[in-house]
Amino acid sequence: MIKTEKKNHSLWITLNNPSTSNSINYEMIDQLVSGLDKAERDSEIRTIIITGEGKNFCSGGDLNQMQNKSEMFAGESDELRRRYELGIQRISRTMESISKPAIAMVNGAAAGAGCDLACMCDIRIGTKSTKFLESFAKIGLVPGDGGTFFLQRVIGYARAMEMTLTGRVVAAEEAFQFGLLNKICEESELVAETQKYADLISANAPVAVQMAKKAMKISYLHDLHTSLDVLSAYQGISQRTSDHFEALKAVSEKRTPQFKGR
Repeated sequence: MIKTEKKNHSLWITLNNPSTSNSINYEMIDQLVSGLDKAERDSEIRTIIITGEGKNFCSGGDLNQMQNKSEMFAGESDELRRRYELGIQRISRTMESISKPAIAMVNGAAAGAGCDLACMCDIRIGTKSTKFLESFAKIGLVPGDGGTFFLQRVIGYARAMEMTLTGRVVAAEEAFQFGLLNKICEESELVAETQKYADLISANAPVAVQMAKKAMKISYLHDLHTSLDVLSAYQGISQRTSDHFEALKAVSEKRTPQFKGR
């Protein structure tokens, strides 16, 4: 259900269920969470890229399984609650906990849980055919995977509320204005542009990048004093890394630093 490939210091994770526009099922959840965990522990991996096989990024939940009350959608209310906690919410928790920067290469549509998965990433890159829709209300549901948490962090409360309540399609240009997309490029350039972003991040000191990502998340959710406490601790650590002194030396020698993640 997913494919993985290492390129430079990046791990590409491709959702691989194109016959259903990469709808999410238990097998995909298990493999995606496992792939993210392995990437987090792999010192050679500095960025993670998530994309979808075929024409679309991810269509979210499988509508046939919903209709048939099967697989992820089996059982009555309390069982379904537990299925969400032990199922798709594992993706949300894992994505929120990883320190490696994550980029969503959003090809085509990102709908429902697919929209939310893109919002769990730190950067989103798409094309003119990219579109987002928080489609849960259209089918009588709420964003059970955590969309109410992630979407408003990306585009703000008012716009997230609008997308959630209307379920309307947000096309690429509007998504860029909202902040859902960091960049729009030609379809023929999508892979190269995404890798370029990953390489720009990977070229920086890994420890500092990962701490900066954690600090950004903490600063968004907490008060100034908590943020300053975290930043002073992280700065104390990063300022004594080998990579910091390698960077200083590289500046004085007018060369590109060679970071080791130490």
